[in-house]
Amino acid sequence: MKYTVLIPAACFTILCSCAMQQDVITIDDRMTLLEERLERSNAELEKKSIQFKSSMEDYDKTFEKREQGSRNQYADLHVILDSFREEIQILSGKLEEDDYLSKQKIAAFEDSDSEKQKKLNRIEKIVNLNRDRVVRIEQYLNLESSGSDLKIKVKEQETGDQTEKELSGNEIYAFAKQAFDQDDFKTAREGFQKLIKIHPKSEHADNAQFWIGESHYREKWYEKAILEYQKVIEKYPEGNKVQASLLKQGFAFFNLGDKPNSRLILKELIKKYPKSNEAKIARQKLEALK
Repeated sequence: MKYTVLIPAACFTILCSCAMQQDVITIDDRMTLLEERLERSNAELEKKSIQFKSSMEDYDKTFEKREQGSRNQYADLHVILDSFREEIQILSGKLEEDDYLSKQKIAAFEDSDSEKQKKLNRIEKIVNLNRDRVVRIEQYLNLESSGSDLKIKVKEQETGDQTEKELSGNEIYAFAKQAFDQDDFKTAREGFQKLIKIHPKSEHADNAQFWIGESHYREKWYEKAILEYQKVIEKYPEGNKVQASLLKQGFAFFNLGDKPNSRLILKELIKKYPKSNEAKIARQKLEALK
């Protein structure tokens, strides 16, 4: 009877022991799996942390570069503003000086009524003389009433090799220059060309050739102007318009968008005539072309 009771108990104990051992194995497997997952999670977390640190370092570098660029831009703007302030101060000083001088001149002019009257009388006299001269020139030139065409009559009387001309070179030049000053460039060109043709040795011949080029320049026909200025340089190398012709050639090339030729001619002007006023203007233009 005693053995009958012990045998089932022993079997139950053995079964319980087997069941507990199986649970322990299952738990161990789950723990191992959890540990592996935890290791993978830690590895991924560490990898993302490294990536995040790298991104932050790149961001810090980019931000630092942008900040440095902003500081540099601010410094440049500050320099420009200081330069503008200095220029404004200089201009203000010049304006005040000009205003003071203008007031002095006005006061002197107002205080001298008699001198003003004399000047007015002289101007009126000059105007009347010019008016009479224009009338005489119109009679000589047989101008149409519109005044748009310049017709110069030359009465030629052949006596051997001599030719007598009705109109002097000075009168032709004066009339053509007057037309130029009134922006009647076509009439002016005709007059200057007649002067050069009829009086090639005139003291005004080089000036006349220059004004022909200048009339084209004023009309923005820069290619033609360059050619006419070149005639001044080649035909009248000792005249007083060579420097001006070189300068205006440089400006004409610049207006055509040909900066290399513009620089070349302006440098030639400075080299040949370094002390001239035209050379001074050329230097300023070259500075602007840099």
